[in-house]
Amino acid sequence: MANSGGISDQLFVSVKLESPRLAELDLAPHLFGSHPVPGSWDPCKALPLERAATAVWEFSCVVPSQHESLDFKFVLKRKDDSSQYIIEEGPNRPLGCQSNEFEMRTAVFKLNEGKEVLECKVQVETEMLSPFDLAASWRAHQEYFQPSRVRGTHDVTINPGLEGRAKNGFASGLELDLEKYVVPTPNMGSGVVYAANLTENPRSLLQTGSSSNNDTTKDILHSSTKGDSSSNHYVNTMKSAIGGHAPSLEEQRAMFVDRGVGSPNFARPTKETFSMSNFKLDSESKGMPAAEGAVAAAAVADQMYGPKEDRKLAIVLVGLPARGKTFTAAKLTRYLRWLGHETKHFNVGKYRRLKHGTNQTADFFRGDNREGVEARNEVAALAMEDMLSWMQEGGQVGIFDATNSTRIRRNMLMKMAEGKCKIIFLETLCNDQDVLERNIRLKVQQSPDYAEQTDFEAGVQDFKERLTYYEKVYEPVEEGSYIKMIDMVSGKGGQLKINDISGYLPGRIVFFLVNCHLTPRPILLTRHGESMDNVRGRIGGDPSLSEAGELYSRKLAGFVEKRLKSERTASIWTSTLQRTILTAHPIIGFPKIQWRALDEINAGVCDGMTYDEIKKCKPEEYESRRKDKLRYRYPRGESYLDVIQRLEPVIIELERQRAPVVVIAHQAVLRALYAYFADKPLEEVPNIEIPLHTIIEIQMGVAGVQEKRYKLMDAIHPTAGL
Repeated sequence: MANSGGISDQLFVSVKLESPRLAELDLAPHLFGSHPVPGSWDPCKALPLERAATAVWEFSCVVPSQHESLDFKFVLKRKDDSSQYIIEEGPNRPLGCQSNEFEMRTAVFKLNEGKEVLECKVQVETEMLSPFDLAASWRAHQEYFQPSRVRGTHDVTINPGLEGRAKNGFASGLELDLEKYVVPTPNMGSGVVYAANLTENPRSLLQTGSSSNNDTTKDILHSSTKGDSSSNHYVNTMKSAIGGHAPSLEEQRAMFVDRGVGSPNFARPTKETFSMSNFKLDSESKGMPAAEGAVAAAAVADQMYGPKEDRKLAIVLVGLPARGKTFTAAKLTRYLRWLGHETKHFNVGKYRRLKHGTNQTADFFRGDNREGVEARNEVAALAMEDMLSWMQEGGQVGIFDATNSTRIRRNMLMKMAEGKCKIIFLETLCNDQDVLERNIRLKVQQSPDYAEQTDFEAGVQDFKERLTYYEKVYEPVEEGSYIKMIDMVSGKGGQLKINDISGYLPGRIVFFLVNCHLTPRPILLTRHGESMDNVRGRIGGDPSLSEAGELYSRKLAGFVEKRLKSERTASIWTSTLQRTILTAHPIIGFPKIQWRALDEINAGVCDGMTYDEIKKCKPEEYESRRKDKLRYRYPRGESYLDVIQRLEPVIIELERQRAPVVVIAHQAVLRALYAYFADKPLEEVPNIEIPLHTIIEIQMGVAGVQEKRYKLMDAIHPTAGL
């Protein structure tokens, strides 16, 4: 990542070597080569690989991105005599320091004076990471990985081979056609929906009654604030900057605001400005997220020490068409809502289509078309007024989605926001022509602007002409607080530049964006197989699987093998509780990672009880939970909001992953994860249906989030609902 402070990317290098025979031969793998991977070309100074599993050894390090190319080789050493060694056959292995790479190869060693050949599987992965990524990875390793509770199972394992699949019967009669197991999706549709259609409805237009799509001669609609028409407000905003008269195009271009709106201005509270008697600490107070832990603590600090305008945040998108603005805005909106921040997404294109129709040609977007420029600025002002009005009613974060490609437009928005909210510009830049071509064609295919266009290629040509007009007047963001995402949508690295960004929530937004990309990949969510406590109707605990649960674990292994047979970089994530680990046990050929953050909700003193027992022995607790299942916290345990907070690192890592992930977890945890992908309100989280023995496939990519469900077998016993 590059930013105004000059922080540069680092190259994370991971090398894995796999061979069941090494332990039998009492040999330990090492690396040697050019600095800094193994140290030097002296085999005696080679660095050892750490044992990660029974037959897997691993070495990892961080290399400056500006470093020259590296060469290395493997060397095997006797454990009892390190002076004796066997060097890998073949040429040196080159390691590039400028890109993300993944390579699967073989290392060949000659033993017994060349009479015997030993082949080892080698996996080399390099990834450009920012300091934020490195810090987060270390924190996740320290805080969320925990030793397994199942004896003999490692926290991270790579299965040695696929040979045992057929003879162990892991498919367990699973049909070859996985489509036979597809069941309806009750919560989230499987079709592709144009993201802009899901944004906030233009209430200032809908409330006052819009003119017909083709009638642009009527008076401009009035906004709902102070009885002032939005057109007058727009013109007055312009007039105020240039001496009292309506601006010409030349004057608009010359106008520039010389201060960054919402820059930090912290001050200690005084008796006149703050007292505990009028300060609310509950989740109902304005500006406070309905969340626990760090988010709530940060909100308290912001209310105590932050200027009033900093408590409301406007993320203003900037960028040419087809740069992924709406997609980025939708992801950010979903993430902030899931954390409990009151967030809405305002799309100016939706306002434009409602006010001026969907049949505008590319000429409408010319920079020298004064009527078109004024019409587009008018609907931008309408959207901004709606967003600011919503913030005054209690909204916290507004995502303002438009091109906002000139300083005149951005300065108009900053003038309107003065004293009301902090503005951060989020600029998306993309120079990858393949990505742009794909985005353009997807835009024409989905956008209502081209719904009546019968000739697809003519629509593509019109959109490219529109894009050319925007490019002629485009002015990159250099003013105020901003985040620049440069070539990040392809998932192949890119840069994130930031300026004048501070505070808890802006920091979380930066951390989220640095991990986002558009690489299509499936995420499979499933509960563990039926456990003995499911049979008994008891909550919590660390039980083993029932007979039905063991059968599901074998069926799941067969499903994963068929569904991900071409995805050898996929991984399996479980909690540290044995019912998830045992469910994942039959799956062979994929690394398995345990997360403590994926453990079931902590039922505290109610752990191991049935709900009938809780109702009888702890009636007050039973009633409190019934009234507010989202916020109810088990005595000495957790609430759903607590679970959401501890799952944030899991969400960040799922967003960062470019390969498929299978998450085997628990009902409450999967409800919270599913709510993120489906953009469900927090109040619905405790009641989301996550049935046993069912796989929920979430497809993530440029088209958004889609869902598919597979039911491999019926649950024999009803399950307790945490």
